[in-house]
Amino acid sequence: MKPLIIGNWKMHKTVPEARDFVCRLKEMLPTLTDREVVIAPPFTALLAVAGMTVGTSIKVSAQNLHWEEKGAFTGEVSAAMVADCGCEYVIVGHSERRTLFGETDETVNRKVRTAIANGLKPVICVGETLAARESDATFTVIATQVKEGLKGIAFDGISRAVLAYEPVWAIGTGKTATPGQAQEVHRFIREGIEKAYTKDIADGLPILYGGSVHPGNIDSLMAERDVDGVLVGGASLEAESFARIILFE
Repeated sequence: MKPLIIGNWKMHKTVPEARDFVCRLKEMLPTLTDREVVIAPPFTALLAVAGMTVGTSIKVSAQNLHWEEKGAFTGEVSAAMVADCGCEYVIVGHSERRTLFGETDETVNRKVRTAIANGLKPVICVGETLAARESDATFTVIATQVKEGLKGIAFDGISRAVLAYEPVWAIGTGKTATPGQAQEVHRFIREGIEKAYTKDIADGLPILYGGSVHPGNIDSLMAERDVDGVLVGGASLEAESFARIILFE
Protein backbone atom coordinates (compact mmCIF):
# COMPACT_ATOMS: atom_id res chain seq x y z
CA MET A 1 0.00 0.00 0.00
CA LYS A 2 1.05 3.61 -0.42
CA PRO A 3 2.46 5.29 2.70
CA LEU A 4 -0.11 7.68 4.17
CA ILE A 5 1.10 10.97 5.68
CA ILE A 6 -1.49 13.05 7.55
CA GLY A 7 -0.84 16.49 9.00
CA ASN A 8 -3.20 17.37 11.85
CA TRP A 9 -3.14 21.13 12.41
CA LYS A 10 -5.37 20.95 15.48
CA MET A 11 -6.50 24.47 16.54
CA HIS A 12 -4.00 26.36 14.41
CA LYS A 13 -4.08 28.58 11.31
CA THR A 14 -6.54 31.17 10.09
CA VAL A 15 -7.74 30.95 6.49
CA PRO A 16 -4.98 33.27 5.16
CA GLU A 17 -2.37 31.27 7.07
CA ALA A 18 -3.76 28.02 5.69
CA ARG A 19 -3.67 29.35 2.14
CA ASP A 20 -0.07 30.49 2.55
CA PHE A 21 0.94 27.08 3.93
CA VAL A 22 -0.63 25.18 1.03
CA CYS A 23 1.00 27.49 -1.52
CA ARG A 24 4.44 26.87 -0.01
CA LEU A 25 3.89 23.12 0.36
CA LYS A 26 2.82 22.77 -3.27
CA GLU A 27 6.00 24.54 -4.36
CA MET A 28 8.13 22.09 -2.39
CA LEU A 29 6.46 18.84 -3.40
CA PRO A 30 6.86 17.05 -6.70
CA THR A 31 3.89 15.21 -8.18
CA LEU A 32 3.58 12.25 -5.83
CA THR A 33 2.36 8.88 -7.01
CA ASP A 34 4.02 6.60 -4.45
CA ARG A 35 2.53 8.08 -1.27
CA GLU A 36 -0.65 9.81 -0.12
CA VAL A 37 -0.64 13.18 1.62
CA VAL A 38 -3.52 14.50 3.71
CA ILE A 39 -3.96 17.81 5.54
CA ALA A 40 -6.43 18.17 8.43
CA PRO A 41 -7.09 21.91 8.95
CA PRO A 42 -9.58 23.36 11.42
CA PHE A 43 -13.19 23.42 10.20
CA THR A 44 -12.95 27.11 9.28
CA ALA A 45 -10.20 26.43 6.72
CA LEU A 46 -11.53 23.21 5.18
CA LEU A 47 -13.12 24.82 2.13
CA ALA A 48 -10.12 27.02 1.43
CA VAL A 49 -7.63 24.16 1.66
CA ALA A 50 -9.83 21.80 -0.35
CA GLY A 51 -10.15 24.37 -3.10
CA MET A 52 -6.40 24.85 -3.30
CA THR A 53 -5.61 21.14 -3.46
CA VAL A 54 -7.91 20.26 -6.36
CA GLY A 55 -5.84 18.60 -9.06
CA THR A 56 -2.94 17.87 -6.70
CA SER A 57 -1.96 14.72 -4.83
CA ILE A 58 -2.94 16.37 -1.51
CA LYS A 59 -6.18 15.22 0.13
CA VAL A 60 -8.15 16.89 2.94
CA SER A 61 -9.39 15.55 6.27
CA ALA A 62 -11.61 16.95 8.99
CA GLN A 63 -10.45 16.66 12.58
CA ASN A 64 -13.77 15.47 13.97
CA LEU A 65 -17.48 15.03 13.25
CA HIS A 66 -20.74 14.28 15.02
CA TRP A 67 -22.45 10.93 14.66
CA GLU A 68 -25.92 12.35 13.98
CA GLU A 69 -26.89 13.40 10.47
CA LYS A 70 -28.53 16.66 11.59
CA GLY A 71 -30.36 18.15 14.54
CA ALA A 72 -30.15 20.43 17.55
CA PHE A 73 -26.45 19.94 18.27
CA THR A 74 -25.07 23.45 18.58
CA GLY A 75 -21.43 23.70 17.61
CA GLU A 76 -21.24 20.26 15.98
CA VAL A 77 -20.55 19.34 12.35
CA SER A 78 -22.08 16.37 10.52
CA ALA A 79 -20.46 13.88 8.17
CA ALA A 80 -22.41 15.33 5.24
CA MET A 81 -21.09 18.81 6.04
CA VAL A 82 -17.54 17.47 6.24
CA ALA A 83 -17.89 15.68 2.90
CA ASP A 84 -19.46 18.78 1.38
CA CYS A 85 -16.27 20.71 2.22
CA GLY A 86 -14.25 18.33 0.08
CA CYS A 87 -12.96 16.00 2.74
CA GLU A 88 -12.06 12.40 1.98
CA TYR A 89 -10.87 11.57 5.51
CA VAL A 90 -11.90 12.39 9.06
CA ILE A 91 -9.92 11.89 12.27
CA VAL A 92 -11.93 10.07 14.94
CA GLY A 93 -11.11 9.47 18.60
CA HIS A 94 -7.92 11.50 18.82
CA SER A 95 -6.48 11.29 22.33
CA GLU A 96 -7.17 14.99 22.88
CA ARG A 97 -10.83 14.39 22.08
CA ARG A 98 -10.87 11.47 24.51
CA THR A 99 -9.03 13.19 27.37
CA LEU A 100 -10.25 16.79 27.02
CA PHE A 101 -13.76 16.33 25.64
CA GLY A 102 -14.89 13.06 27.16
CA GLU A 103 -15.06 10.89 24.06
CA THR A 104 -15.46 7.20 24.81
CA ASP A 105 -15.02 4.01 22.84
CA GLU A 106 -18.80 4.06 22.30
CA THR A 107 -18.92 7.56 20.84
CA VAL A 108 -15.85 6.84 18.73
CA ASN A 109 -17.61 3.80 17.29
CA ARG A 110 -20.72 5.84 16.49
CA LYS A 111 -18.57 8.37 14.65
CA VAL A 112 -16.75 5.63 12.74
CA ARG A 113 -20.07 4.15 11.60
CA THR A 114 -21.35 7.55 10.50
CA ALA A 115 -18.15 8.39 8.63
CA ILE A 116 -18.20 5.12 6.69
CA ALA A 117 -21.91 5.43 5.93
CA ASN A 118 -21.23 8.85 4.39
CA GLY A 119 -18.34 7.70 2.23
CA LEU A 120 -15.59 9.13 4.42
CA LYS A 121 -12.43 7.32 5.52
CA PRO A 122 -12.18 7.41 9.32
CA VAL A 123 -8.70 7.65 10.83
CA ILE A 124 -9.38 5.87 14.12
CA CYS A 125 -6.93 6.84 16.85
CA VAL A 126 -5.95 4.47 19.65
CA GLY A 127 -3.26 4.70 22.29
CA GLU A 128 -2.29 4.11 25.89
CA THR A 129 -1.39 6.54 28.66
CA LEU A 130 1.99 6.52 30.37
CA ALA A 131 0.40 4.84 33.40
CA ALA A 132 -0.97 2.05 31.21
CA ARG A 133 2.41 1.48 29.56
CA GLU A 134 4.27 1.43 32.85
CA SER A 135 1.79 -1.11 34.24
CA ASP A 136 2.19 -3.35 31.17
CA ALA A 137 -1.39 -2.69 30.08
CA THR A 138 -0.56 -1.33 26.61
CA PHE A 139 -1.85 -4.32 24.66
CA THR A 140 -5.00 -4.59 26.79
CA VAL A 141 -5.84 -0.92 26.20
CA ILE A 142 -5.10 -1.10 22.48
CA ALA A 143 -7.07 -4.32 21.98
CA THR A 144 -10.13 -2.81 23.71
CA GLN A 145 -10.00 0.47 21.80
CA VAL A 146 -9.62 -1.27 18.44
CA LYS A 147 -12.36 -3.81 19.16
CA GLU A 148 -14.84 -1.23 20.45
CA GLY A 149 -13.99 1.32 17.78
CA LEU A 150 -14.69 -1.20 15.02
CA LYS A 151 -17.72 -2.83 16.66
CA GLY A 152 -20.33 -3.64 14.03
CA ILE A 153 -18.10 -2.61 11.12
CA ALA A 154 -18.50 -5.20 8.37
CA PHE A 155 -15.94 -6.31 5.80
CA ASP A 156 -16.93 -3.63 3.28
CA GLY A 157 -16.65 -0.93 5.95
CA ILE A 158 -13.27 -1.91 7.36
CA SER A 159 -11.77 -1.53 3.89
CA ARG A 160 -12.33 2.25 4.22
CA ALA A 161 -10.79 2.56 7.68
CA VAL A 162 -7.36 3.71 8.83
CA LEU A 163 -5.96 3.02 12.29
CA ALA A 164 -3.52 5.37 14.02
CA TYR A 165 -1.50 4.31 17.03
CA GLU A 166 -0.75 7.42 19.07
CA PRO A 167 0.65 6.72 22.54
CA VAL A 168 -0.85 9.44 24.71
CA TRP A 169 2.44 9.89 26.56
CA ALA A 170 4.16 10.87 23.29
CA ILE A 171 1.72 13.48 21.98
CA GLY A 172 2.97 17.04 22.20
CA THR A 173 5.58 16.03 24.79
CA GLY A 174 8.60 15.75 22.55
CA LYS A 175 8.82 12.09 23.56
CA THR A 176 8.29 9.44 20.95
CA ALA A 177 7.98 5.70 20.92
CA THR A 178 11.08 4.09 19.54
CA PRO A 179 10.67 2.57 16.08
CA GLY A 180 10.77 -0.83 17.77
CA GLN A 181 8.02 0.09 20.22
CA ALA A 182 5.85 1.42 17.41
CA GLN A 183 6.44 -1.71 15.34
CA GLU A 184 5.54 -3.95 18.27
CA VAL A 185 2.16 -2.29 18.76
CA HIS A 186 1.44 -2.03 15.03
CA ARG A 187 2.15 -5.74 14.61
CA PHE A 188 -0.19 -6.48 17.53
CA ILE A 189 -2.94 -4.39 15.93
CA ARG A 190 -2.51 -6.06 12.54
CA GLU A 191 -2.64 -9.54 14.07
CA GLY A 192 -5.86 -8.58 15.87
CA ILE A 193 -7.43 -7.34 12.63
CA GLU A 194 -6.45 -10.59 10.92
CA LYS A 195 -8.21 -12.60 13.64
CA ALA A 196 -11.33 -10.41 13.49
CA TYR A 197 -11.49 -10.20 9.68
CA THR A 198 -9.02 -11.80 7.25
CA LYS A 199 -5.30 -11.70 6.49
CA ASP A 200 -5.92 -9.79 3.26
CA ILE A 201 -7.87 -7.13 5.11
CA ALA A 202 -5.22 -6.91 7.83
CA ASP A 203 -2.43 -6.60 5.27
CA GLY A 204 -4.30 -3.86 3.41
CA LEU A 205 -5.32 -1.81 6.45
CA PRO A 206 -3.11 1.28 6.92
CA ILE A 207 -1.76 1.58 10.46
CA LEU A 208 -0.18 4.96 11.17
CA TYR A 209 2.07 6.09 13.99
CA GLY A 210 1.38 9.40 15.71
CA GLY A 211 3.26 10.92 18.61
CA SER A 212 5.92 13.62 18.24
CA VAL A 213 6.75 12.65 14.66
CA HIS A 214 9.34 15.03 13.20
CA PRO A 215 11.93 15.20 10.41
CA GLY A 216 14.55 13.63 12.65
CA ASN A 217 12.69 10.36 13.28
CA ILE A 218 10.52 9.89 10.20
CA ASP A 219 13.02 7.76 8.27
CA SER A 220 13.55 5.27 11.09
CA LEU A 221 9.82 5.03 11.84
CA MET A 222 8.91 4.40 8.21
CA ALA A 223 11.59 1.70 7.95
CA GLU A 224 9.51 -0.52 10.24
CA ARG A 225 7.53 -3.23 8.47
CA ASP A 226 4.12 -2.47 9.95
CA VAL A 227 4.33 1.34 10.06
CA ASP A 228 2.32 2.35 6.99
CA GLY A 229 2.44 6.08 7.57
CA VAL A 230 2.28 8.79 10.21
CA LEU A 231 -0.19 11.17 11.83
CA VAL A 232 1.82 14.35 12.36
CA GLY A 233 0.94 17.10 14.82
CA GLY A 234 3.23 20.05 15.53
CA ALA A 235 5.72 19.25 12.78
CA SER A 236 2.94 19.60 10.19
CA LEU A 237 2.46 23.29 10.98
CA GLU A 238 5.57 24.40 9.10
CA ALA A 239 5.64 23.65 5.38
CA GLU A 240 9.36 22.90 5.37
CA SER A 241 9.27 20.29 8.15
CA PHE A 242 6.09 18.70 6.82
CA ALA A 243 7.59 18.45 3.33
CA ARG A 244 10.63 16.69 4.76
CA ILE A 245 8.38 14.21 6.53
CA ILE A 246 6.38 13.58 3.35
CA LEU A 247 9.59 13.01 1.38
CA PHE A 248 11.00 10.50 3.86
CA GLU A 249 13.69 8.17 2.56
